[in-house]
Order: sequence, then structure tokens, then C-alpha cells
Amino acid sequence: MRWWVAVAWIDQLIHEAEKTVDEVEVFYVNGISVSAELKQKKVNLATTSKDCGLGIRTIHQGKIGSSATNDPEQWRICLDAAIASGKLATPQEWRGLPAPQSLSRTPLSFDKSLEVEPAGVIDLIEKMLTGAAEHPAEVTSGAASLSTATVTLANSQGVRYTDQHTGVSLSLEAIHNQSTGYEFDHSSFMEKVDPESVGERATFFATESDNGKEIATGEHDILLSPLAYAELLGNVFVPALSGRNVHAGRSRLGQSLGGPVTDSQLTMYDDPLLAKANGSVRWDAEGTPTRRVDFIREGILETFAYDLKTAYRFDKKSTGNAIRGGFGGLPAIGHHNFVVDGKRSRVADDRVVYIHNVVGAHTANPTSGEFSVELSNAFWMEDGQFEIPLRSAMLSGNVFDMHKSISGLSKESRAIGSLVLPSIRINKQRIIGK
Repeated sequence: MRWWVAVAWIDQLIHEAEKTVDEVEVFYVNGISVSAELKQKKVNLATTSKDCGLGIRTIHQGKIGSSATNDPEQWRICLDAAIASGKLATPQEWRGLPAPQSLSRTPLSFDKSLEVEPAGVIDLIEKMLTGAAEHPAEVTSGAASLSTATVTLANSQGVRYTDQHTGVSLSLEAIHNQSTGYEFDHSSFMEKVDPESVGERATFFATESDNGKEIATGEHDILLSPLAYAELLGNVFVPALSGRNVHAGRSRLGQSLGGPVTDSQLTMYDDPLLAKANGSVRWDAEGTPTRRVDFIREGILETFAYDLKTAYRFDKKSTGNAIRGGFGGLPAIGHHNFVVDGKRSRVADDRVVYIHNVVGAHTANPTSGEFSVELSNAFWMEDGQFEIPLRSAMLSGNVFDMHKSISGLSKESRAIGSLVLPSIRINKQRIIGK
């Protein structure tokens, strides 16, 4: 792959590191973002910021060291700190960083037409406010941002990878009497966001949720929107597919490989090469080439996710699932575009409790799967129409058991961060009225 002169100093860094350690890995991010915040209907804060940072990881005799800085010109100091931290580390089984592969240079999550300018952010906010005017709720807050970044990964095995990413993010919150509504959108491509819809749905939920009715405590058929489903899936089920959690005894799925773990209509996979998806990449955070990884196929658990460190420790192979939480974050097991799929149907024709969002999913027990969450913007729904708003109530149960009682997936899916999810219908779930 082409190696830019602008980052040729990375070659110097690697050459210097090889005098002291067995291997070195360099992760460099350089980007810019423009954002604005709404207070009611006025823009009260607009900022432009540059994101530049360097992360270094060294490996010597199985000991891994690391350091990071937001000033790449200080790479020598950063390298010395990484080497020093490695001397204090506990050695582990290590079989080497990835060697370079012949990969396409075409970015998968980069919109070349996107201009990171204040005018673009203001235009997005104005369109959200236009949509919000469709209902009488008051806008309380909102935000919009545009960003672009170049990510570079290099190592002492010869990897020299560069990728580009763009991002568009929108959100709006509204209130009507005592009821609130919230909506957001995010994509790597401007054409895939709908600011008018974000504004309209936020004020719709705030307006239509007013004067909610009581719901009797008991078992009810529910329909989780992609937003509500993402909260439970992301906090409980997805972490259970991490090889690190499996081998640490923190996954309920750890002993279920090859067996049924969900309803037979469900398939779950990570597709890093999905066209125009938010998390699409050709190589993971360690330089391992990415591929589709099928975790669950028609209800059967087929594999777990691994990065290099966990794979080497437990005699497995990396699945290309290493991610980073920014330039200062070490590689960890995650996913790129986690997709839930299966047979699709009209899930809202029969009477059901529609749940737009939930509050408190972060308190769920990720090992047992037990949860209790508050419903937000819930309605009785029938024939695809919102009928009666429901007052605050609680939904309790078990996320793993819930996935064995799926009665339908919606025909449409929605990207919630790096999750690509349908609405999901589940029969006989316990709701506690207030």
C-alpha cells in the first residue's frame, strides 16, 4: 500500500524501536470535526476541533508495553514510555504481529463528498428544527456534527495501512407537558441521514406520549424498537460472545458452542465489509484482515470473537475483531457491524406493546442476563399504528431467555452505532405497571 511522506516519521519510530524490542505497533489518528449544540431553538455553541493522536504498543519477550500522546512530534518520549511500561508487564504467549496483506485501498466508510464546514452543521440543525415543527412539543436540546479522519496502522512486520472515515451525527430532544421525546441519527454518509425525520420523531414521541394510560402488571407481547433492543443486546448479549469473557468465566454462552442459544430464526454476525455501514473496515485495530464472522447461525452458536492477545493466550486464532476506543486505547475485542438477521415479517399487525426506548439497561447483569429497565415512549400498537400511550412502567426478565422466545423480526433494520438491528417482537414478557 502507498506510504505517505507525511507520516514517514513512523518509519523512523519503528526503526528506533527495533533496537530495543522484538516488535512495535503504531496507531496514528489525524482528523477534524465541526459540531454545534442547540439550547431550545438557538445554537449556543459551535466548535471546530482537531483530533490528532499517537498510540504505541511494544512487545518484547512476551511482555506488552504501551503509551500514547496527542503530540506525535514527541514520539521518542512516547516510545520510551511504552518500552518502560513493557518491562513491568507480565509475560504471555505471543506469536507475532500480523504481516502485511494485499488489501483494497478503497475506504468503506468514507464519504468523499462530505465537507466538514460550519455551514453544513447549521444546515443539519435547521432541517431538524423544520421536522420538529410538525408537532407542538418544545425543543429542549440538540446537536449536530460532521467529522473526517485518517487512521494509520504500521508495525515492525511491514504493515503500512491507511484508511479514511467520515461521520455525520444528529440528535434532538423535546418535551410536551411532562413527556419527553428523543431521536438521533448517525452515518458515515450524508445521504443516509434524515435530519427532518430526527426532529419530527423527537417531537412526535414527546407529544404522543403525553397523558399515558396505566398498563396492568403481567405478561404482555412486546415489540422492541432497534433503539430499545440495542440497549439490551449491547449491554448483555454481545459481551457474552467475547472470547475474553468466555475464557474468564464471565459468559453464560461459554459452554454452549455448537448448541442452540437463541430461537432458530435468529442469525447474528459481524460484517466488517458491509457497504456504507458505520463500522466497515478492511483491517482491524491490530492489522488483521477482516472478514464476516458468523457467531450464531439459525440459533446455533458457532464461534466467539478474538483479538490477537486473547487468541494467543488460549490457542485460538484472531477473528479480526480488535477495536480501539481512540488513539490512546489498547486493542480490545469488539465488533465492526454487528448484524441481527432472520426471517422478516409484519410484526406490528397484531396488538402489541411497542417500546421505543428503555432506561437502565447498563445495570443488567452481563453474566446472568437478568435485567429490569424502565420503559420510555411506550404505546399500545395494532395494525402498525400507535394507539394508546403508556405511563412509565418496568420491563424485567433475562436477555438470554428472551432470545429464545422471538416471535418475529421487522422487515426494516436500523443502524444504532455499530449495531444493525430490526425491531424484535417477543411474546409473554413481564411488564410491571406503576
